[in-house]
Amino acid sequence: MRAKIVKYSVLVCLVGFVICGIYYLNLSNRHKAIVKTQLLHKLSIIDNSWETNKTDTMISFTSPSLLVDGIYKSMEGPKAQGTFQIDSNKEDLVWLTSFETLPISSNEKDTLSTGFMCHSNIDFFGNDHLLKWNLNSRIGEQYPRLTTMSNGIEKYKLPEGFGVPIFTNENLILTTQTLNHNIKNEIINVKHRLNIGYKNQTNKLKPLMSKTVFIMLPYDSQNPFKGPTEKNPSFCLPVETKNHSYLTEKGESLSGHWVIFPGKATFSYDITNQLHLKDSTTMHYIVSHLHPFAEALSFRDKTLDSTLFTSVINNYNDKIGLQKVSDFSSRKGIMLYPNRKYELVLKTNNTTAIQQDMMASMFVFLYDKEIDEKIQVDKLIKD
Repeated sequence: MRAKIVKYSVLVCLVGFVICGIYYLNLSNRHKAIVKTQLLHKLSIIDNSWETNKTDTMISFTSPSLLVDGIYKSMEGPKAQGTFQIDSNKEDLVWLTSFETLPISSNEKDTLSTGFMCHSNIDFFGNDHLLKWNLNSRIGEQYPRLTTMSNGIEKYKLPEGFGVPIFTNENLILTTQTLNHNIKNEIINVKHRLNIGYKNQTNKLKPLMSKTVFIMLPYDSQNPFKGPTEKNPSFCLPVETKNHSYLTEKGESLSGHWVIFPGKATFSYDITNQLHLKDSTTMHYIVSHLHPFAEALSFRDKTLDSTLFTSVINNYNDKIGLQKVSDFSSRKGIMLYPNRKYELVLKTNNTTAIQQDMMASMFVFLYDKEIDEKIQVDKLIKD
């Protein structure tokens, strides 16, 4: 009897392994990375912990290990997520002023190629940030993302005299993801070190708020992977329909992650509603998130038919990847108006013979008059 139980138990386990194996092999590359990374972390096969170090001007995070064992295109690689506070024991006002992500080796000493960095996102924890400032009217206006660092623009600093004000006990979410467009047949244990610079409360800084604007393209929800046709040449071919897909008020399907075909192309999207400007304000910083084969991303005033800023992208010549993505920084700023229309225009050049994927977004930092007034009225700033 006992022998039969053991026999059936082994059989059940084998069947289970086969089913799991078939399931895994049929997953997309992105979902394989998710399953594999979670398994490696839960079994403690690779380091699964976040490390935090803090000084009076910077807080640094070292991510868990992320195993790069093959080609991972943008948005596909292993990733890690964690929450943090600058100081959970206090509720002091501080100003975030700089952001940086460095790919490092598992020994946490050697710096690796930026080709192992897809992106690092910093998000507000739900609506907590807005509720702390009693800005309930802003809830739901956009996804609560503060900013991102990505391949080609791994670090940046806000203009002198400006910062993003948060409280030290405020929860923020870190998500960092690896990338590998070029190295095959190697296994590399990668970590990401994220450095966030900040200043203590001062009356010399002006508050900025971040707005995320990005290109979305229409696709046929009934037959999404058909792509553009003669009847509907504006349709895109979405990478997938579960993520980065959106519906307009009219029920039209849009994708923020789509396929570009070999050769040159131009894409545009009206971002007026994404900006959601209630009043005139000034724009002081722009950082872009793009994928390889992007060449230029422009922020345009459609009303005046003028370009306010163009992010120029340098791709590597001898491999796939972004070498440099230019940013916009200005203490004076550029005026934006609620009665004007704005758009993003992207130019791409897919120099390969196969389809590639694309995303194009800008994180726009605007002067925040509402928070500035609250700071002054509440006397949160101490000289």
